[in-house]
Formats: sequence, C-alpha cells, structure tokens
Amino acid sequence: MSPLRPTDFRCLHRLRVRWAEVDMQKIVFNAHYLMYFDTAVTDYWRAVALPYESAMHQLEGDLYVVKATVEFHASARMDDLLDVGMKCSRIGNSSLTFTGAIFRGEEHLISGELVYVFADPATQRSRPVPQALRDILLGYEAGQDVFEVRTGDWRELGGEASRIRTEVFVQEQGIAPEIELDDADDNAVHALAVNRLGQPLATGRLLVHEPGVGKIGRMAVLRVMRGSQIGAAVLRALMVAARERGDREVLLHAQRSAIGFYRRMGFEPRGEPFIEAGIEHLEMAARL
Repeated sequence: MSPLRPTDFRCLHRLRVRWAEVDMQKIVFNAHYLMYFDTAVTDYWRAVALPYESAMHQLEGDLYVVKATVEFHASARMDDLLDVGMKCSRIGNSSLTFTGAIFRGEEHLISGELVYVFADPATQRSRPVPQALRDILLGYEAGQDVFEVRTGDWRELGGEASRIRTEVFVQEQGIAPEIELDDADDNAVHALAVNRLGQPLATGRLLVHEPGVGKIGRMAVLRVMRGSQIGAAVLRALMVAARERGDREVLLHAQRSAIGFYRRMGFEPRGEPFIEAGIEHLEMAARL
C-alpha cells in the first residue's frame, strides 16, 4: 500500500504537539495518536455540517467505537505542526469505517482506522445506518455540498432563524430577548444555512442603512458549527443580496471576538469601539 497524502483527505484537522503529549523519548506518546484521530473525527462531523448530538438524536441512534487501530511509520515531536486527515472509507449495514492519517507537511507519520457501529442509544443494539446519514457521508466524500444557504423574508425563515438567534444571543451571550428581537426583522432580507438533514445552522439579516448602503446584522452560528465555512457562506449570501438590490457598500457592527473573521471577508474597521447590548463592538464596512 502506497503512503497516504494530505490530498487524499477532504477533511484535515490541524494541531500542534504540546509538551504534555511527549514522553521521555521526546516523541509523542503512542496513546495520544488515538486522541488526535478522535479530535479529527469531531472536526469531520463539523465538516459534513452535522451538529453531532442533535443530528444523532434526529437519526434516532448513536455511534459506538468497536475497533481502533494505529500503525506507526515515524514519530511526531513537541511543537510539530500536524495535519490529521480523516475520511469515511466504508459504510456497511450498521458500521462506519473511518480512515485517518497524520502528516507533518507531506510526510506520512501515522495511519489509523476507527470502526463505529450505529446503534440504539438505549439498548446499544446495532441498527442499520440510516439512508440519510449514508447519503450525507458518501456525498461529502464525493465532493458534494453538505449545506445550503436560503434567503428570504421573516415569514419564510423567521421560525428557524429566531431559534438560532435565541440559542446564540440570549442563551449563550446573555442578551435580553427584548433587545435581540425587534421590528426590523419584518423588513429585512434573511439568510439561513441548513444542512442535508434540514437542520438550521446559521443565520443573518440585511437591512437598509441608507440609500445604497446595506447593514448586515444578527449574524449567528451554532457553537458546534463555528470554525467551518458556514458563517462565511451566510455572510456572502447577504452581500450578494445587497449587491443585487443595488447597494454599493455594506456595514456591520462586529463583536470584538469576530473582528478577525470579518477582516478575512474583506471588511475594514471604521471608527472607535463602542458598547452595544453590553458587548464591545466595532463598526466595519466593505465595498461591493
């Protein structure tokens, strides 16, 4: 079998080896490689746009490891920057096999295989892999999109968008519900990211700030989906909607923790930081 390459994997999780993970030989202690693979599997579910807990609940099952193997080719050392590749390589009647590989640059260090069984969480008795899950995984590995962004008005998208916003802004960030919900929703263009199970993942809205200038707001991504491309896809959809209606510019109020994300999306800071809903924000704008 020829060595695997990073390009063999659509999902690559990057990590840096920590001091606590090396042994007296100054190489990564062997058991940590399984932890690396398990971390990459978590990233895989994010890559296929499935919030693991709610997705498995909807699919009426859960996954249990029945076999884990590791093959060592070379050792990783402290401070090595590693890419952990993960892919679903086989789907049986009730089992899923994931193939993993750990790379330092192009060098293939470690191979791994994780075999899961799909089972009833109450009895842990195996069940057939649902067709919906089978289609999502096979589609992802074939290069298909795993979510779509819908745009529309509040009547169409408000129910699911409000649930995401309540979870993110009210429950997670502690913003008062009467501040989060306002009358502007009725006149806004809304965007909603939905996975292939129909689960809502992220949302945002577009208002008219002044003639020719749109205002993007209420950008919210479910916590377990952050770090994927879903938030960027919602933002791009709103920018396209603004451009199509003739806006020449869009602005937004970015929370301090999201400034880097908006910079990468082409937004530039404008003015000084200010407090909004008890959280520090910065106005940012982008030309269309």
